[in-house]
Amino acid sequence: MLLQQGIAIALVLLTSACQSNKPPTHLTIGTLLPITGDLSPYGSSMQDSARLLINTINGCGGVLGQPVELIAEDDQTEPAAGASAMTKLVEVDRVTGVVGAASSSVAGAQVDIAVRNQTILISPSSTSPVFTQRARQGDFQGFWFRTAPPDTFQGEALAKLAQAQGFQSIAVLLVNNDYGNGLVSSFIPALEALGGKVINKNKPIRYPPDSSVFASEVKAAFSGKPDAVLLIAYPETGSLILKTAYQQGLLGQDTAVIVTDGMKEARIADLIGKNSQGQYIAAGIVGTAASAAGPAIADFKQRYVAEYNRQPKIYDPNTWDALALLVLATEAAKTPTGSAVKDWIREVANPPGKPVTDVCKAIALVRAGKSINYQGASGNVDLNNLGDVTGSYDIWTIAPNGDLKTIGAIAVTGK
Repeated sequence: MLLQQGIAIALVLLTSACQSNKPPTHLTIGTLLPITGDLSPYGSSMQDSARLLINTINGCGGVLGQPVELIAEDDQTEPAAGASAMTKLVEVDRVTGVVGAASSSVAGAQVDIAVRNQTILISPSSTSPVFTQRARQGDFQGFWFRTAPPDTFQGEALAKLAQAQGFQSIAVLLVNNDYGNGLVSSFIPALEALGGKVINKNKPIRYPPDSSVFASEVKAAFSGKPDAVLLIAYPETGSLILKTAYQQGLLGQDTAVIVTDGMKEARIADLIGKNSQGQYIAAGIVGTAASAAGPAIADFKQRYVAEYNRQPKIYDPNTWDALALLVLATEAAKTPTGSAVKDWIREVANPPGKPVTDVCKAIALVRAGKSINYQGASGNVDLNNLGDVTGSYDIWTIAPNGDLKTIGAIAVTGK
C-alpha cells in the first residue's frame, strides 16, 4: 500500500513538472493589488481598471487570437502577503506578467520572485527610487517596469511646492517603509537646493506602517513651529495623524501641512473628519500627485464611468496603461512568455512607431505588423532602459466642501 501511494505521489509530481515545462498557450495576466489594508481605498478601483482593460481587449479579438485571462490576488498592503500571492501567480497560475503592487514595499517583496521566474512585473504606483537604483545595477534583467514616475521626481515637485508656498522650514513625518524613506531621501536635497531647510533632517519622524496611535509623533513633528510639516502617509494612517494634530490644537494654526500622492483619495476629507461647526478640518491642505492627463485620458474616463458609474481614482489610468502595455507587447512578441514579451514593452510604448491612443486600434496595428507608439491614459508612457517613465505633477488641495481640487501643475526634470 505504501509503495502504491509512493508511486501515485511520484506520478503527480512528474505530471506537475511536465505541465510546468510546457509553454503557455494563451496570455494570462495577474493583478496583485491592495484590496485590503492601508491602501485598500485605491486597490479595488485599480482592479476595476485592470478588468475594464481586459474586457475591452477581449471585446476586440483578444491577444494572439485568444481571450486574455485575468487572475486577481490581494496583497493586503503587506510585503509578506504580497510575496506569497506573487509566488502563487508565477508558480501555480504561470502568468506572463503581473500588474502590481501599489505599495513600493510590497513590490520590493515581489520583484525578485518575478525575476527568478522570468515574469514581468509592472507597477502602476510603486514610486520608490530604490527600483531605479536596482535596475541600474542589473538586478531585474529587464523584467521590471512602472507606469508611475519615481519619487525622485515627486521629491522635486514637493520642494517646488514648498518654495511656491513660501515655506522655508519643513519638518518631515513619514511612514517607515520603502515609499516613505525613498520620498524623503529625494525631498531633502531638492528642498535644500532651493534654499529651504528640513529642521529634522538628521532624524525625520518615522512611524511603523501598522501604527494606530500617533500622539508623540505629531507633537514632535510640530514642535519648533516649522513653516510646514510634510506628511508622507497613506489614507488610513494619514487621516489618523491629521485627526491627532487637530485634537492637539495644531491643525490650521501657524504650521501648514503638505501631503503626497499617498493621501490623494476621494474620501480623505471624510476620513479626517469635521469640527463642531460641521467644517472639514483638513480643508486647505495642499499636496502633490503625478499628473494623470495623458492623450488617452478622456477615452479612459468615458469607458470607466460608463462601466462603473463613478469617477476613476488617482492610479487607475496607470493601471489601465500597465495592462495595455502587457497585452500589446505580447501581441508583438507573438508568444505569451515573459522572456519574450519583456523585450517588446518599450517597442510598443516608445517612438518612433505610429502614435495611437485607442487600445483596440493599437492591437489591430500590431497584428498587422505595424510599429506603434502607444499613448496612454496616464501619460505618453515612454520608458527608459531602467523601466521608468517621466511625468509632471499636479498640485491638489482639499476644498471647503471636502472635494479634491487640482489647483496647478509643476514641471519636473528628474535631475
